[in-house]
Amino acid sequence: MSSAPEQEAVADEPLAPPADIRPGSPTPLGARYRTGPDGVTGTNFALWAGGAEAVELCLFDDAEHETRHRLTELTHEIWHGFVPGVRPGQRYGYRVHGRWDPWTGARWNPAKLLLDPYARAVDGDFGALTEPSGTGSALPAQLYGHVRDWPQQQIADTVRDDRDSAPYVPKAVVVGDDTGDDGSHDEWQDDRRPKTPWPDSILYELHVRGFTMRHPGIPEQLRGTYAGLAHPAALEHLVRLGVTAVELLPVHQFAHEDHLVRRGLRNYWGYNSIGYFAPHAGYAATGTRGQQVGEFKRMVRALHDAGIEVILDVVYNHTAEAGELGPTLSLRGIDNRGYYRLAGDARRYADYTGCGNTLHVVQPHVLRLITDSLRYWVTEMGVDGFRFDLAAALARSMHDVDMLSPFLAVIAQDPVLRRVKLIAEPWDVGSGGYQVGAFPPLWTEWNDRYRDTVRDFWRGAQHDVRDLGYRLSGSSDLYAWGGRRPYASVNFITAHDGFTLRDLVTYEHKRNADNGENNRDGNNDNRSWNCGAEGETDDPAVTALRRRQLRNLLTTLLLSTGVPMLVAGDEMGRTQHGNNNAYCQDNPTSWLDWSLLDDPGWRPLADLAARLIALRRAHPVLRRRAFFSGRPDQQGGLRDLAWFTADGTEMTERDWYTPGATLGMYLSGNDISQRDARGIRIVDDSFLVVLHAGAHPRPVTLPGPPWARAYELLVDTAREEQPGTAETGYPAGSTLTLPGRSVMVFRAVPG
Repeated sequence: MSSAPEQEAVADEPLAPPADIRPGSPTPLGARYRTGPDGVTGTNFALWAGGAEAVELCLFDDAEHETRHRLTELTHEIWHGFVPGVRPGQRYGYRVHGRWDPWTGARWNPAKLLLDPYARAVDGDFGALTEPSGTGSALPAQLYGHVRDWPQQQIADTVRDDRDSAPYVPKAVVVGDDTGDDGSHDEWQDDRRPKTPWPDSILYELHVRGFTMRHPGIPEQLRGTYAGLAHPAALEHLVRLGVTAVELLPVHQFAHEDHLVRRGLRNYWGYNSIGYFAPHAGYAATGTRGQQVGEFKRMVRALHDAGIEVILDVVYNHTAEAGELGPTLSLRGIDNRGYYRLAGDARRYADYTGCGNTLHVVQPHVLRLITDSLRYWVTEMGVDGFRFDLAAALARSMHDVDMLSPFLAVIAQDPVLRRVKLIAEPWDVGSGGYQVGAFPPLWTEWNDRYRDTVRDFWRGAQHDVRDLGYRLSGSSDLYAWGGRRPYASVNFITAHDGFTLRDLVTYEHKRNADNGENNRDGNNDNRSWNCGAEGETDDPAVTALRRRQLRNLLTTLLLSTGVPMLVAGDEMGRTQHGNNNAYCQDNPTSWLDWSLLDDPGWRPLADLAARLIALRRAHPVLRRRAFFSGRPDQQGGLRDLAWFTADGTEMTERDWYTPGATLGMYLSGNDISQRDARGIRIVDDSFLVVLHAGAHPRPVTLPGPPWARAYELLVDTAREEQPGTAETGYPAGSTLTLPGRSVMVFRAVPG
């Protein structure tokens, strides 16, 4: 289809003649400031645009005046050129020429200014400028390569829109290598990574903006920013809690969806990436002309100095350009067929992500884009690992999920990436996309089987404890193959999507009306229990039960074998008031309420979390590097793991199938099958953890010799405040009453 005749056409204007531009180099991709062989300084620009007919580099001054430079050099499908005098801080974009034929997947439109996929900084916001629409404000129509409001809906995306998008889009920014935000040299090599081993790791999922926006100890001008997260007041909480790594919700440059803008909302979580090298400009306190790069690095350095690793939640499965009716912001206008998986009808997109498009990772240049981005964040930005959103989509070859796919193969042999922490969200929304337990040995995985089992146990929905035994002991049924270890399982009960921990025991039904989708969005199966009243209540009995349930859930998570992941604020009773899909709530609904730490009702929960983490970090028996064998070691000691019924006898096969809500787990510290770096056998204390999900008190007999001579009580979730020191006086073989819905943690005193 041709362009609409009534529009002001700019796409067919003659290309600007080459200016003072030199051939430059096709590598590296992106914009790199450098000194040429003749001593002239400038910037080399390189853009992969495989099927394009021509590429224009567009430079912008502070008055938004645009100067176009035609790139005349083409090497291996990469358009490139060196422009003398262009320095860090220069804003730029591209216009790419080619055929407009959506029916065959060709969507080139030079009227649209495009963001460089390799831009290392972005100035501006795709959602900053809006226009009136029938339902409110909308993203400007100029952002779309097609005429968005074409009356014939069946061909709406096939009529080209020739209006210039440059005034409405952010610009890429040239960034100097190894420079601070003021252009000074950044001594990045002085940074010391914590390099926490996987078994010793405790993850803490947080949102840069949400974690800092309401923190009273952070200066107001730094709240919501990388600098705010680096502030001592923010670090103090992380250090006190004892976590070893923060898992940051997406910090790649992202855009806001039109349907949110129309409802007066914004994308808060950030799972709508458009710049895989650029720290999101909206989180920068120091400026967006490249300053955000130095600010991000200083945040990483501050976290490292505090002994905390930085893991990024990354979204390489799709981009913010959505489906065929989405905007043209970058890849779609550079080479739509080269970057995206297209359906049988090339006008449409293969959508394994539920977000309208899927990156075509099998393509070498797409694979290069992703791996170049990952290496950049490790080597130049200092991060320690990645959590891959919808990782199964990246593991698809042509159609099916393939654990020998090019993406996984490249990661496995990459000398940089194979050494960092790699976490898969092991599913996508396509056929065969659920792959929990299937990723290769290099990877760890979010274990939703753990989440569901623990939720079901504590809400009383499990008929027996078979599955619970697997989850508490590292999920060997899922991960004990191919040399994988217990730390392949990232154990979590809550995550950014879904109820918070407090809401999990407060609501049985989601309350997402504020999202503007008539409560249709978000999961309907939350495996939650409101403890007898829906929503917040003043009933002291219900409130006490809910807080006990929170203590039960935290204790279970932090004492399970595997890698625990907490969500920021769960340790202090954060609530989203029943919203289980707060992706568009950039407001106090999602921001941490730090006043909870001053509330006598919630402060003990944070104290318990810190106590449990300290216990875990102090005892290797709680951080096992190998799966339990269930057999005595070579010295003829006890079994490394034993299970007990409420009457103090070892579980039989029949007991695992018998309905019940009480389980005792004995972890033998004297029978750990691992050695330290010097080859010396590791010996630790032994622990007994008794979990009782029944509503009523239950007599429990403590296992007698040879398991222990006596027991010391360390944690009792039936109590608001935990004992200051270990309580003694529990002889082996004695019987005590375990309160309804509670956990007791004992240290075994050897005989």
